[in-house]
Amino acid sequence: MLMLRLVGQVARLGVRNHLLEDATKRMTDCCVQGKLYTTYKCSPAVSSHTKAVLTLNSFEKGGDGGPPSECDKKHHSDDTSVVALSTGWYNKGSRCLNNITISARGRSMVAMVVDECDSTMGCDEEHDYQPPCPNNIVDASKAVWEALGVPLADWGELDIIWSDA
Repeated sequence: MLMLRLVGQVARLGVRNHLLEDATKRMTDCCVQGKLYTTYKCSPAVSSHTKAVLTLNSFEKGGDGGPPSECDKKHHSDDTSVVALSTGWYNKGSRCLNNITISARGRSMVAMVVDECDSTMGCDEEHDYQPPCPNNIVDASKAVWEALGVPLADWGELDIIWSDA
């Protein structure tokens, strides 16, 4: 899921990277028939320094985020700092439209929670045939990655710290 999202985002930006192309040939993001995937109903406890993995997502119409965001039933520009949280952190929408602070690589930024990265289900049309999301994901727009100063070549997965703002 993460590699395919990264490849899609990089392709949309018009960047060609042979390492990504090679990785894409080796990996697919679609669920494999008959394979069992781990699902989660909870996430690690939230603190002032919650460890997570930042992933890349497009919240735009036609982007890899799929249907409109759960919180406001809207699509969002990739130039807006928005995120989806794993199911446990999303907490039945309790963080909807609230800001979180994300820190990595010596920088911090604020992003708004607009969606859930579903950790309980996947491999169906509603989830674009992608596996369930791990329980420690902050799935972020391009704007978040840029605000953290992450070079484009390093986009995909990044260890971060986050907290409620």
